[in-house]
Amino acid sequence: MLLYPAYRFRRIWEISPQWLAQKKIAVLLLDVDNTLTTHDNPQVDPRVLDWLQEMRASGIRLAILSNNRQERVEPFARMLGLEFFSRAKKPLGYRARRAMELLGAGKKETAVIGDQLFTDILCGRLAGLVPILVEPMEPEPFLFFKMKRFLEKRLLYRCNIPFETGKDRKEA
Repeated sequence: MLLYPAYRFRRIWEISPQWLAQKKIAVLLLDVDNTLTTHDNPQVDPRVLDWLQEMRASGIRLAILSNNRQERVEPFARMLGLEFFSRAKKPLGYRARRAMELLGAGKKETAVIGDQLFTDILCGRLAGLVPILVEPMEPEPFLFFKMKRFLEKRLLYRCNIPFETGKDRKEA
């Protein structure tokens, strides 16, 4: 189904370069809010910084793919030294495909990683890329998102996709 992730992790930093190599994934298109950091937070968890460094050292190509406005995404991406694609209009897949092309990758070796079924995962599926779901970093404060999360939980229960066994990282 279009809304089902190919893989599922609790946190982004559980995804290892070895796991990606095993799946033949070389490019990651990353969501920002509730995936790399909490909503509208300009700071990044040290575990995410360590993970990004580990990905780069392993030759994984990284870029941000966000529906957020450029004013939010650009400073965040610059701080992390990442290419970015703001106002991506997820779940539409054309910006994800464009990002993949600019990073010199093919569909099977490019993953979209995010915390939402209706945007990130659907975008990955529509673009023909590998959709990877991570749990949100914090609960949603707004009613609209709470309703979406309720529907997502029901869908995830139905699809019964287990969490991948990620690398062990100590919780801060």
